[in-house]
Amino acid sequence: MLPDAGPGEAFAWASRFREASLDCLTARGDELFELADALLCVDGPVTSPVDLTLVAEHRRRHGAMYEAVNCGIVDVPRG
Repeated sequence: MLPDAGPGEAFAWASRFREASLDCLTARGDELFELADALLCVDGPVTSPVDLTLVAEHRRRHGAMYEAVNCGIVDVPRG
């Protein structure tokens, strides 16, 4: 990702990425971000969103996942 970056520079890049990602998630962004993180970190196929709540990167309960999936909004401009 950043081959010549030191630890501080890599952390700053990751922080900016997280902030930009959260800006696209207008409702329940924290939960939607955790679901995306879990999706990227899970080993094997995901058969339902509930499976993602069992991944270590997902720290919330099933209820938060359901609320995010039902009420969350991803606002990404299409070009």
